Amino acid sequence: MKEKVVLAYSGGLDTTAIIPWLKETFDYDVVCCCIDCGQGNELDGLEQRAKMSGASKLYIENVIDEFCDDFIVPCVQADAVYENKYLLGTSMARPVIAKKLVEIARKEGAVAICHGATGKGNDQIRFELGITALAPDIKIIAPWRMTDVWTMQSREDEIEYCKKHGIDLPFSPDSSYSRDRNLWHISHEGLELEDPANEPNYDHLLVLSVTPEKAPDEPEYVTMTFEKGVPKSINGKEMKVSEIIMKLNELGGKHGIGIIDIVENRVVGMKSRGVYETPGGTILMEAHRQLEELILDRATMEVKKEMGNKLAQVVYEGKWFTPLREAIQAFVESTQQYVTGEVKFKLYKGNIIKAGTTSPYSLYSESLASFTTGDLYDHHDASGFINLFGLPLKVRAMKLMEAKTNNK
Repeated sequence: MKEKVVLAYSGGLDTTAIIPWLKETFDYDVVCCCIDCGQGNELDGLEQRAKMSGASKLYIENVIDEFCDDFIVPCVQADAVYENKYLLGTSMARPVIAKKLVEIARKEGAVAICHGATGKGNDQIRFELGITALAPDIKIIAPWRMTDVWTMQSREDEIEYCKKHGIDLPFSPDSSYSRDRNLWHISHEGLELEDPANEPNYDHLLVLSVTPEKAPDEPEYVTMTFEKGVPKSINGKEMKVSEIIMKLNELGGKHGIGIIDIVENRVVGMKSRGVYETPGGTILMEAHRQLEELILDRATMEVKKEMGNKLAQVVYEGKWFTPLREAIQAFVESTQQYVTGEVKFKLYKGNIIKAGTTSPYSLYSESLASFTTGDLYDHHDASGFINLFGLPLKVRAMKLMEAKTNNK
């Protein structure tokens, strides 16, 4: 019997061309595995295409709920945002894909896992760190880095290679955006985006959203509830997290929410420019922030901000299956015990506008915050506090004045 390789299969041109290449180069039995993280109609016709290309088997594994509950929710709770803008849509999906690839490889007794990520991107790192952490004994094949045996350098080369192997596919050599889609977002790279001096052609580019200019002229109110930091309902209707994200995608896309244009620092050392559509994710993270404002104390918020930034870096770099990620997540989960309540906001032309937040665990005290004097606050106490709080400043200023006087 031939040795088996599990191929992370999307059905696109790259991974389709890899099937006959793996058979020809290594004489492997190719088992394709497509991980459904919410790509939608991109999965249509995959089984026929994989078999036609020479795969012995195709798994289509639906991990949407696992992706939402175990990967997205911890990042939302941490407010993990990479370089102040990127909501980690691709980064969060890679570890759950790696986990499932390893499971299928174990089930099939495969000796190797193959992915189609390029040698310039972040995904090669994310896939391979995930696979290595879970299955250090399984070989990893990355064709785009194997330039001695992988000779294809363009879409035209790949199409020609497929034709030579009797695979006639409906792919065009014409250039198009490079996209990655899942339930959380869709990313766009390539074409005019490769030059940061160019404005994105949003009419041609957007898939989930409209631009704020084309959004409705009337705002739309939305109410959400959370329980211990986990979203539970929209407008009074309870739903699981994946359904909440789908509904928020619909609402956010309609109102032009969550479109970002970023030049980010890749792990491999280069800058890359992309446009991300994350309509539902942008709303969900803002609603969660809005609730936390009422509930978390100042010191906890301060440290949590640092932990959120650190988690964003850890996830972006593909280090999900590490003790550091587990430790950060444990800290964040401890902060979510009382993040329960209701958040109301309105969506209007790309904006998420607060419209009221309530929680049974709110630390906000109207009697303390108002201009009227309450029982808990004596204005005279502020004098002593300011004296002590500013004592280092006063001592330094006095010493400087003393030194200047002595130097005259």
